[in-house]
Amino acid sequence: MADDAHLDGNVLGGLLIEVFGQEMTDALGRCAHCGDENQVGALIVYRGGPGKPVDLDPQYPNSCGLFAHRAIEPTKRLFAAVRRAGLQVFYCTQETRPNNRPLGAVSTRRKMALPSEAVENYGIYHEFTPQPEDVIITKQRASIFQGTPFLSHLNLLGIRSLIVCGESTSGCVRASTVDAYSNGFHVSIVEECTYDRSELIHKVNLFDLHHKYVDVMHLDEVESHLERLAAKKMSVLQAAE
Repeated sequence: MADDAHLDGNVLGGLLIEVFGQEMTDALGRCAHCGDENQVGALIVYRGGPGKPVDLDPQYPNSCGLFAHRAIEPTKRLFAAVRRAGLQVFYCTQETRPNNRPLGAVSTRRKMALPSEAVENYGIYHEFTPQPEDVIITKQRASIFQGTPFLSHLNLLGIRSLIVCGESTSGCVRASTVDAYSNGFHVSIVEECTYDRSELIHKVNLFDLHHKYVDVMHLDEVESHLERLAAKKMSVLQAAE
C-alpha cells in the first residue's frame, strides 16, 4: 500500500497548475472539518475544510477541499481492512532533510520552496497516523520508486501486488503506479481513496490508468478481498494452535 491519503504535500500540482500553483504561506489557519489550527502550509490539501477548491484557492491555495475531505472516511476503512489482513503499509512523503538535493530536483515544475525549507508542509495527516510496523518512504520526485529503497523493500518482503490510495491522482499516484507496472507489479487503485483538485482530472486519469496500467477498483471490492485474506490468515493461525 503506497500512501495514506496524505502521501506528499508536493503532489498538489496536477493539470490545473496554472490555477492552483501558488506558494505555501506561514499564516495560521483552522481546518473547518477537523478544527486543527496550524500553519496554513501544514494543513496542505485539507486546508479550508470541505469546500470547492476553486472557492478556497484565494485563501487556501493548493487545497483539495471537498475532494480531500470526502476521501478521509473511505481511506480509514481501507486502512482498517488492510491492517486486519496483516498487510504491510507504506507511506510516502517528501524528503525534508537539509542539503538533501540540488536545486531543480523536485516533484513538479511548480515554483515553491524546497521541502527542506518548508518541513511543516510534508507531514502525515492526523487521521492516518503511521503505526510502529509501518514504513515511511521519503522521496524527491513524483514517483515513490524514483531514487528510494521502496523497490528493494518490496522484493525483500516478496510483495508483488500493490493497493494504492492518496493524492494527487494526476501527480504522484499516477507516476508511482506507472512505475509499479513498469517494474512488474500488479496495481490496484482504490477510486474512493484517491483524489485531485478537480473531479474531471481525477476521473480522466483513473480512466486512462485503468485501460493501460492498473485495476481501478471500488472500496467495497477491495474490502471484500481483504476480508477474505484476513479470514484465511485467522484459519491458518487457528490450525497451528
